[in-house]
Amino acid sequence: MKRRHFIKKTSLSGIGVATVSPFMNHLYLSKMANSQPLCIATWNFPNASLKAGEMLDAGASALDAVEQGVMVEEADIRNTTVGRGGAPDREGNVTLDACIMDPSGNAGAVVYLKNNTHAVSVARKVMEETPHVILAGEGADQFARQQGFEKEELLTEDSEKAYKEWLKTKKYQPIINIENHDTIGMLCLDKNGDIAGACTSSGLSYKMNGRVGDSPIIGSGLFLDNEVGGAVATGMGEAILKSVGSFLIVELMRQGQSPQQACKEAVMRIIKQHPNYKEFQAAFIAMNKAGEVGSYCIQKGFSYMRYKGGKNDNFPSKFYF
Repeated sequence: MKRRHFIKKTSLSGIGVATVSPFMNHLYLSKMANSQPLCIATWNFPNASLKAGEMLDAGASALDAVEQGVMVEEADIRNTTVGRGGAPDREGNVTLDACIMDPSGNAGAVVYLKNNTHAVSVARKVMEETPHVILAGEGADQFARQQGFEKEELLTEDSEKAYKEWLKTKKYQPIINIENHDTIGMLCLDKNGDIAGACTSSGLSYKMNGRVGDSPIIGSGLFLDNEVGGAVATGMGEAILKSVGSFLIVELMRQGQSPQQACKEAVMRIIKQHPNYKEFQAAFIAMNKAGEVGSYCIQKGFSYMRYKGGKNDNFPSKFYF
């Protein structure tokens, strides 16, 4: 832990990241007086946000709530982009990516994980039981067995059928805003004012063997600072990876931007970098310590869940195109 804290301290000082100003601290503290437990999550996954939100209302920590919330989708075989039932890669393997962050800034992640439905729970074990942040492939699988996770078959009958149909043409073209699309990323604010986040995905359908997207990468698919807020991403992982979008959003909020302004700026940077932006989706959601929420995306059609005060609602995101 001493090594991790040393690295965190020296890394931040080396790139000149500003600390929260006394003004920002006063702003957050004054607004937090009116805040209450809150959960936001990417896409229209009401069961996931309901699970996390009800846990928060019952007094659960933000960390427990985000883990249990996204586990709902990992276990839902109707969702072909998360957990068991996820679409396989081009070789027919279902591989999962996930990460999780706690309020103190600790993080854990797994990439190219096979045989385990709840990748987010394995990621939490990496965070809590190892000196590392990321475990990959066979090492991640071995670690999961050591931690008591039973080996599971992730390729369902429906996913295998769809894969065999895809083999007839082997056309690789991401579909924008498909139903039950892509990553579930979640942020929770608990009764103590602490923020935690999680992100889990089976990645792009029929991806190249070994491909890893943004979902398990701290700073891209997920980032939070408990003094400021947090952000999660979904959509075309390659574009999000190159923008380090979630980290950018948190830093913009640290400088005083609202979650909405910061999400829009992150998307606009992706658009500027990619002339073919009309061919894919990239989206962000964010919250700050005051419980303010924002969302922005490239293409119309992205939405996000918000649970607060017993209300579990889906909201369309603002968009560029």
